Amino acid sequence: MENQVCVISIYVPNLKEAIEFYTTTLGFELNKQYGPKIASLVHGDLPLVLEENEIATSNHVSSGVVLGLHTKDIYEKATFLKQKGVNLIVAEPTNCPPGKYISFRDPFGNIVEYIQFQNI
Repeated sequence: MENQVCVISIYVPNLKEAIEFYTTTLGFELNKQYGPKIASLVHGDLPLVLEENEIATSNHVSSGVVLGLHTKDIYEKATFLKQKGVNLIVAEPTNCPPGKYISFRDPFGNIVEYIQFQNI
């Protein structure tokens, strides 16, 4: 299929901090580090790549891409993220067309959402 998404890249100002956040807080596993500025995380068949980039300045990043993560218990995720001190945008599970979601920023300003689908 042409135009199929083949990788999700997240530009961050500090790769070490990004790996810590995405593994410790969000539960991804580090797959491979390709040098001091790029790493991939285990994410099924679609690679999730963290790339240290000088353009990505801490807390001043604006992005048109939102990473959506599936969860089976949105309330548990909301509580967990609050306990971790994560910068929540939509802190309480909120209705959306496919179910419920919460929204937050990673330490670099990138927006991430957890979604609990209603019929899964």
